[in-house]
Amino acid sequence: MLVTKDTIIGAVIDFDPNAAKIFHMNGMFCTGCPHARSESIGDACLAHGVNADELVKALNEYFGNK
Repeated sequence: MLVTKDTIIGAVIDFDPNAAKIFHMNGMFCTGCPHARSESIGDACLAHGVNADELVKALNEYFGNK
């Protein structure tokens, strides 16, 4: 899976539920939130003050190593 800032959080979690730990390690604890089903990574990071580029990089590294 290739992740971008436009990727919906819920799509990432549906693809691999274990990816939630990458969100959590980057300060995003909203993976179970109802908004995660339709909110992009970029929008959620903006709302929570998290660096979206770092999170996207970490997710792509995670998926690249699988």
